[in-house]
Amino acid sequence: MSQFTLYENKNADSNETYPYFIDVQNDLLDSLNTRLFTPSKYLGDVNIGNLCPITSINGTQFVLLTHQMTNVPVAALQAPVDSLEHLREEIVAAIDFLVTGI
Repeated sequence: MSQFTLYENKNADSNETYPYFIDVQNDLLDSLNTRLFTPSKYLGDVNIGNLCPITSINGTQFVLLTHQMTNVPVAALQAPVDSLEHLREEIVAAIDFLVTGI
């Protein structure tokens, strides 16, 4: 597991709404049986500035829903797609904004 890895959501109940998850948990905590994730959805009317960074995945615009972070069991992570390490600063800033308001 690596921080900022993008995973395809294989859950049939939620993958239409949230097709991808971004692992935001620090790798120092790999021994835990869950990972902290930010879901993403197709870019539409949800864009709350600094709170929801935007990225392109396979040519389609997605918004990272930082305010909907959740944990996912490690066993469910079976489809890594890419790394969003290049968005590290934006993702960390969005999490910081969510927690501190700064």
